[in-house]
Amino acid sequence: MLKCLKNGQLFLILQPLIMQLYPIQAGNFKLDGGAMFGVVPKSLWQRTNPADSSNMIDLAARCLLVENGDRLILIDNGMGDKQSEKFFSYYFLWGDHSLDKSLNNAGFHRDDITDVFLTHLHFDHCGGSVQWNANKTGYEPAFKNARFWSNEDHWNWATKPNKRERASFLKENILPIEESGQLSFIPLPDGDTLLNSELGFDLFFANGHTDKQMVPMIKYKGKTICFMADLLPTAGHVPLAYVMGYDTRPLLTLDEKERFLNMAAEHNYYLFLEHDAINEIITVKNTEKSVRIKDTFSCAEIFN
Repeated sequence: MLKCLKNGQLFLILQPLIMQLYPIQAGNFKLDGGAMFGVVPKSLWQRTNPADSSNMIDLAARCLLVENGDRLILIDNGMGDKQSEKFFSYYFLWGDHSLDKSLNNAGFHRDDITDVFLTHLHFDHCGGSVQWNANKTGYEPAFKNARFWSNEDHWNWATKPNKRERASFLKENILPIEESGQLSFIPLPDGDTLLNSELGFDLFFANGHTDKQMVPMIKYKGKTICFMADLLPTAGHVPLAYVMGYDTRPLLTLDEKERFLNMAAEHNYYLFLEHDAINEIITVKNTEKSVRIKDTFSCAEIFN
């Protein structure tokens, strides 16, 4: 906002708000390293993602907050905290990060969120969308003033889950969003990319990990920031054959990852890693061994 004096009177000139990005740490957990790297031998993947004595590797739930004009958009929101102690014991939670603490550190409260964008509906990406009500008799949206964004094909995929993914699509994380009346769908593109979505960023649709996962591509200060979700969980997954055992169509993931990483190398995209506990943002380059990491950055280096 600028002040201007004209004919002895003070005028306020409103300037367009500049987009701001904030990393939001929703918590840390562990998963089996073999499951995270599929058919790749441990002797290879442990070089970048060392495992503990139980073969578990450290992972993050690093979400992204987009402040753009009068919209405050949260991309993914971690596991949440409503599941049982037994449930969380399977995922070996560690560290002291939390969604509320991270939002507060950025200067916000969950009631400030206008939109919650869900890349897909696996529990570690959308569990924070829903919380217990006051007397724990039922569930309610954890962001009472927000629209929740998915797409119709993925929503149908998640609410009528196949046997392979059933344990990842938890109805208590999903159905209360629709019941609240706060659910909206992103339109599906003819190809794999939707330009200039309603939320102000482009979207790449990928089907290898799960049906119609969405990867936001955000134009920010002359750069393109890509929220990689589970198309590229960690920096250790950059080599093309390093595909998660969780993916429903691994050969399709390999093809989608190759196309996206080649595009990222050509255009110097900045890849925001949701699950990498150490590396926050990377760029990639083409080499004689295919795509490899070019540079690694902290969020502070790119966002500030």
